[in-house]
Amino acid sequence: QVQLVESGGGLVQDGGSLRLSCAASGRTVSANPMGWFRQAPGREREFVAAILYNQLHTRYADSVKGRFTISRDNARNTVYLQMNSLKPEDTAVYYCASKLRGAEEWIYWGQGTQVTVSS
Repeated sequence: QVQLVESGGGLVQDGGSLRLSCAASGRTVSANPMGWFRQAPGREREFVAAILYNQLHTRYADSVKGRFTISRDNARNTVYLQMNSLKPEDTAVYYCASKLRGAEEWIYWGQGTQVTVSS
């Protein structure tokens, strides 16, 4: 089993920055793809970014490309999401997720951290 705990959310003004962290415990996730998703009120959860076991392969939603950066520190079993140039439409609960290497389904999820961007 893998437990994921997000931190770093909060309230920030339009154009500001936040850095989210996701610490994994229980089992190492160094070989697992890791991802960030978000869910705004009244909307379905959506993909934000993902990173493979190394830093060489990342993927982003079009809405955050160029503003958000996903990274990971396998020695610390931690994944990060640096969010710059935040917009009010980025307001959501952000979730960290992990899946087994080669699998389609994201099976491990954190409890989420709230990000609110004020205009």
